[in-house]
Amino acid sequence: MNQLTIIVATDQQGGIGINNTLPWKLPEDLAHFKRMTTGHPIIMGRKTFDSIGRPLPKRRNIVITRNADWQHNGVEAVTSVAAAITLLDGVEGFVIGGAEIYRQSLALTSRLIITEIGQTFDCDAFFPAINREEWQETAREAHVSAVSGLPYALVTLQRKA
Repeated sequence: MNQLTIIVATDQQGGIGINNTLPWKLPEDLAHFKRMTTGHPIIMGRKTFDSIGRPLPKRRNIVITRNADWQHNGVEAVTSVAAAITLLDGVEGFVIGGAEIYRQSLALTSRLIITEIGQTFDCDAFFPAINREEWQETAREAHVSAVSGLPYALVTLQRKA
C-alpha cells in the first residue's frame, strides 16, 4: 500500500491561501516543506501548480487536472487523486494542495504534517476539518519566525489504526 502524507500550513481557522497565494511570510515553513518533500513524489492540483509556476526540483511532480489535454514539461498530469496514487510505486507521496485536492485525499492519507500558524489571515481557501478522534498527534515543535515574528508549530498527526 502506498503511504500518502498531506503537508499543509494553516492559520488558526484552517485558512491555507487567498487568491491562489499564501497570505503569510514564513520562510521557516518553506524550508521545512523543502526538507520534508525533497526526494519524494508530490501531488498537487493544477491551480497549486500554477501558483508555484514550475516543477519543484528533486521531486516527482504529479499534477491533478480535469483537463486531460493539459501538459507541462517536468510534470506528470493525471485526472484524479486515485490516478496520482497509482504513480507512487510504493513510495511515500506528499499531497501539497490545494483545498479540493486535500479534501479528496484526506480519507486516503495516513499522516498529516501541519504547520499551525498562530494567527488568523484573510483566506478564501481552507483545509478540510479533520476528526481529531481519528488522528494521534506524534510530534509538535513550537517556534517563532525570526523573519516575520509569527508563532507557529510543526505538528505531525498519524491516523489511528
